[in-house]
Amino acid sequence: MAFLEIESTERPVRSKTVEQVEEGEVTENEQSPVEEVRLTVSNKDDPTLPVWTFRMWFLGLLSCVLLSFLNTFFSYRTEPLIISMISVQVATLPIGRFMAAVLPKSKFRIPGFGSREFSLNPRPFNMKEHVLISIFANAGAAFGGGSAYAVGIVDIVRAFYQRKISFLASWILVITTQVLGYGWAGILRKYVVDPAHMWWPSSLVQVSLFRALHEGDDKRERKSISRGKFFVIALICSFSWYVFPGYLFPTLSNISWVCWAFPKSVTAQQIGSGMRGLGIGSLTFDWSVIASFLGSPLITPFFAIVNVFAGYVIMMYVITPLAYWGLNLYNAKNFPIFSSHLFNAKGEIYNVSAIVNNNFEIDMPVYEKQGHIYLSSFFALTYGIGFAAVVSTLTHVAMFNGKEIYRQFQASYGGKEDIHTRLMRKYKDIPSWWFHVMLGASLILSLALCIFMKDQVQMPWWGLLFAAGLALIFTLPIGIITATTNQTPGLNIITEYLMGVILPGRPIANVCFKTYGYISMTQAVSFLNDFKLGHYMKIPPRSMFVVQSVGTIIAGTVNIAVAWWLLTTIENICQDQLLPPNSPWTCPGDRVFFDASVIWGLVGPKRIFGQLGNYSALNWFFLGGAVGPLLVWLLHKAFPKQQWIQLINLPVLLGATAAMPPATTLNFNSWIFVGILFNFFVFRYRKNWWQRYNYILSAAMDAGLAFMGVLLYFSVSMEDKGLSWWGADGEHCDLATCPTAEGIAVNGCPLH
Repeated sequence: MAFLEIESTERPVRSKTVEQVEEGEVTENEQSPVEEVRLTVSNKDDPTLPVWTFRMWFLGLLSCVLLSFLNTFFSYRTEPLIISMISVQVATLPIGRFMAAVLPKSKFRIPGFGSREFSLNPRPFNMKEHVLISIFANAGAAFGGGSAYAVGIVDIVRAFYQRKISFLASWILVITTQVLGYGWAGILRKYVVDPAHMWWPSSLVQVSLFRALHEGDDKRERKSISRGKFFVIALICSFSWYVFPGYLFPTLSNISWVCWAFPKSVTAQQIGSGMRGLGIGSLTFDWSVIASFLGSPLITPFFAIVNVFAGYVIMMYVITPLAYWGLNLYNAKNFPIFSSHLFNAKGEIYNVSAIVNNNFEIDMPVYEKQGHIYLSSFFALTYGIGFAAVVSTLTHVAMFNGKEIYRQFQASYGGKEDIHTRLMRKYKDIPSWWFHVMLGASLILSLALCIFMKDQVQMPWWGLLFAAGLALIFTLPIGIITATTNQTPGLNIITEYLMGVILPGRPIANVCFKTYGYISMTQAVSFLNDFKLGHYMKIPPRSMFVVQSVGTIIAGTVNIAVAWWLLTTIENICQDQLLPPNSPWTCPGDRVFFDASVIWGLVGPKRIFGQLGNYSALNWFFLGGAVGPLLVWLLHKAFPKQQWIQLINLPVLLGATAAMPPATTLNFNSWIFVGILFNFFVFRYRKNWWQRYNYILSAAMDAGLAFMGVLLYFSVSMEDKGLSWWGADGEHCDLATCPTAEGIAVNGCPLH
């Protein structure tokens, strides 16, 4: 396969069916059985469009490397921005067209390739090139995750446990966890990609955006500013503004005026702090705060924002205050109201390093002397709600979508091919041995890691095979659920619970097992999702496979390289108690990941959620999650005329605060406000503006902030040129982390 598009002198012969399709003449039997697909996806295809162009490889590889670098870089910051595939979709369109206008169109031959001709600029920039560039970018953004999940393992080993892991072991860990699931995902394509009833709702969003970007403007739109100019202007504004919250005036990122009004009141600061409390009255002028953890609110549908809002309000403003001030649940007042830290019974930060012995395992005599681990009531409840959310997703899908999934799965075998599957038959399919080789190679490399580098990852070889088997078993059912309902149940809690029971006392073994079991399945489903996008956009399957595989390996390599660089150059990175007040390198996501390794791996679930722990009652949330959707379904059947009952989606409501912690109330409040502003008011009253510029604005805000953030790091942060004044000293809500129980003494806090 050449990096330059081959220009053939002969036009391929096309069948009558294809000619009819290109003219839009599609019979009713060939139409997709899913209405949303019929309304969104084009029935036309031009198989002569070049895809393996110099433009595609140049912009695709650049996008992959750039997003991998930026997303890993920002993942360590207090407000970890995730730059998604959509930013690249928008930004690369004008660049691709510019390259098509300026690159030479002359043809040339390369020795050794016979009479085949190559060109740097075969044709105008087309949609298929654009799709492959975006797939590269999606790999660079870890399919929406920001950076590779396994990087978190390296972070907690080096930054939190202060132990050693080699770069080679780190690289193997990252790459194998990212590509292991691709092997069996490719084999399962015929079950969840080719069938028309497996329609993958999230792919239609991308299809709509591609078509909107490539369709010509009508006469009325041509009178307004072009999308390209709007993007540049918005990018410059975002880039210029971020110098204020990013360096000159950091307090603009988290304005909690209630804390300023009551500087000596613990309760007032717990209520008003947007970073460590309920966030009432807090606001921000920083896009990184708005878009952190939850993604850009501009690209999130309004109905999804409403569901998140409902679940968030119930959890944060009903359950949390009641548990803390009303019930004093789990001695809640001994600890902060909102914290992801681990504590001892006296309300002090738990000394985790003291209970880890030289073999990187739990030191039981020291643990028994130091006592049980305690969580803030909010953190404890988030685990309980997480238990319920996992089970409720399965129950909800079974109750409300079970018959539909079963019917669609049956139809995928006996049903006729729709027009999209028939058009894709024209392209060479991927040989099965490609997937077998990828699966075998990644499995062998993973086994080598567990056998020859076991002292660094702790996980035995049988743990790897168990995790891979678990991921393989769940990929097909969860892939079907995602393809038909757009809900993806996660295996993270299940995997860490299992390994915590089987092999307690080994924290890194636990997180490695979780990553191989959970992320392999997640990567497989993401791989299939992207394949369905390529299916709808009529991208040759072999091109999709190569771009996804190459992009994932490059992205994983960049992820671990950037992580290694930051971990070795920034002093006290991730240690929020040792960093200056305005330091952005607090690693909130890794803090939660570290806590999970302690809870599930080092100490083990038996000593936290079992009979030996303080939080055994939280296991009842599993039962609640199973029964809840059943009760809603029974109510719907009992009162079928009450349409609002079937709109109660417990998995969404329970999962609304899944990002908390590390996300804060300020993140949620600002995200909800901006999301409602644009996706309800602007969409409703300025629909033409929204349709033309909404996604463009989101991409420009992300890009401008990212470029300025990197510039500030290289120009001032690396030189330790910080500012020292009131506006650079953080949120000014220091008392928000204080306990309120009588007799609990914590440094820096008043004694009650």
